[in-house]
Amino acid sequence: MSSKDLSHEFASFVASCRFEDLPEDAIESAKKSILDLLGVSLAASGTVPAVGAVVDLVRENGGIPECSILGSRERAPALMAAFANGAMAHALDFDDMGADGHHPSSSIIPAVFAAAEHAGNVSGKTLITSVALGQDMFLRMRRNVAERQDWLMTTVLGVFSATASVAHVLGLNADQVSNALGIASLGSCGTLEMRYGRESDLGQLYAGFMAKSAVLSALLARKGVTGTQSVFEGKAGVMNVYFGGKYDRTRMLADLGHSFAGSTLQYKPWPVCGLANTYIHATLQLIRKHKLVESDIRDIRPYVGDFSQRMCYPLEERRCPATPMDARFSLPFVLAAAIVHGDVKASHFTESGLTDAAVLAAALKVVPVDDSSMDWTGDMPNARVDIVTRDGRTLTGTGDGTPGSRDNPMGWTELSKKFAECASLAANAPSNKTILTVQEMVRSLEKLSDATELMRSLT
Repeated sequence: MSSKDLSHEFASFVASCRFEDLPEDAIESAKKSILDLLGVSLAASGTVPAVGAVVDLVRENGGIPECSILGSRERAPALMAAFANGAMAHALDFDDMGADGHHPSSSIIPAVFAAAEHAGNVSGKTLITSVALGQDMFLRMRRNVAERQDWLMTTVLGVFSATASVAHVLGLNADQVSNALGIASLGSCGTLEMRYGRESDLGQLYAGFMAKSAVLSALLARKGVTGTQSVFEGKAGVMNVYFGGKYDRTRMLADLGHSFAGSTLQYKPWPVCGLANTYIHATLQLIRKHKLVESDIRDIRPYVGDFSQRMCYPLEERRCPATPMDARFSLPFVLAAAIVHGDVKASHFTESGLTDAAVLAAALKVVPVDDSSMDWTGDMPNARVDIVTRDGRTLTGTGDGTPGSRDNPMGWTELSKKFAECASLAANAPSNKTILTVQEMVRSLEKLSDATELMRSLT
């Protein structure tokens, strides 16, 4: 271990980073993530029952009404606003992701907006910088630790990147930032059983816990509370306990403050597990190219590796998911929806969508093919899907060119359309005029003297 813990290296970066330090692609990515995250959060406010329960709890707890809650007219203290908005951020599994499938922004952006409304007069440049540095810190850590399929990396590491972003918004100095990161270790938790298991709302709501912990950690540090000083590299630090000491410190810090990884983030076309997006694309390309309808198809055969097998087995249960999150994590269900509807939308995961007889019947045609070459060992593996037709043909498709992927990224036009569609699903949907206004505000966010105008426009 170096004499200086990683937390202090990151703290110096967070305290000194300025908007002028950001490359253009990091600025664009931060702004795109903000628009995307606000949209998917609004959609969740109107379509996910568990989000309503969270907002009810926040309301019941009262407190200073200083921060906005999306999809409502409610206002709450910073901690609870971060919790509520964070609970919406990943509820549809529609938020941005790294190439490895993990989700940095769903914890960062709700926390940042809560902190900004709490602090007041936070400029658009500061908000962009806080998001960009948090995205970069998350991806630096995530890409340089041992590969695991037991911890949920998004929550284990995401609380630290979100805390760093909040600390920047609050203007903490380097010592305060390192203390905040040490305090945040108490919120570093969560296992992939949230994904592997079934009949739970936690896979939808987890980002709210991280966002709340981030705001709490930074506010405590600002008040002088000290945190663990060797939180990452100590004998019982995060890198040793969570990753068995297998991490690359040099690569985590390489070109820190000059190269920002947020520009590699990807945006989703469909509200399902990131890996499932590639299988949906492969399936839709086949049915469109060959003009197939459900009755033409005998079998749908997705080739699945270690992680994607979890989305298929036990097969009978995955074909008939019990909850919306179970459905989003079920390859049989999402491919059946794609076959039946020619698309996959948020409405397919409502109570009525989960009991759609046509989709459930089509799910019986999904027959996974175990294939170890599709195992997840770094970036998400590419999909392969075979469709066997009733007239005896076997048609093969891949995830090449999936919208939002590295080789087919989403631009502002696609993201603006996605935002508008999502916003229309909000519990209190904004007007078309407001939607257009917010889209323009985000695209020119660096010009705003008070970035929280965005939240107030939507609530």
